[in-house]
Amino acid sequence: MTTSREPGALDLLRGLGKGLATTAKTLARPAHTRQYPHQEPDLPERSHGVVALLEENCTSCMLCARECPSWCIYIDSHKETIEPGPEGGRARQHNVLDRFDIDFSLCMYCGICIEVCPFDALFWAPDFAYAEGDIRNLLHGKAKLGTWMERVPDSALPGGYVRPGPAVAPQADTPDTGSQVVDE
Repeated sequence: MTTSREPGALDLLRGLGKGLATTAKTLARPAHTRQYPHQEPDLPERSHGVVALLEENCTSCMLCARECPSWCIYIDSHKETIEPGPEGGRARQHNVLDRFDIDFSLCMYCGICIEVCPFDALFWAPDFAYAEGDIRNLLHGKAKLGTWMERVPDSALPGGYVRPGPAVAPQADTPDTGSQVVDE
């Protein structure tokens, strides 16, 4: 048979001491929070932040817009004729992208559009600070979506893609002996 006893003053002091010890340990550890607007968080390379558009790869095939479950992608294009280059060739047509908009107020960030794109035109960019004060400003066009391409990690980019920007001239292995001007 067990008897229950009332907690005494010693038990209360022991519990109070354990609670204070836990508080002291927590106070001694550094904080895990960041002061967000002043300190940007370190995001993983493949984090899902915002959809970026590589406009030159988009062929206006409309797969992303058709597969989007929330129908937040709007694409308009027109066809242009390319004249034949060599003799005997024939004129061809290709799509020119006029409008590529994503309404981020409707987007579920599911990534289906990125998965179904057969031409590597859509990517995840680890950017999340694009909040707006008005919901109508969350419709971003191809110009804004293209600016996020600079934040896409190199490992996610298609093979052979070179980021736009200042070109760096390759350095030769031989030392420069000075330039010589030759008159012809």
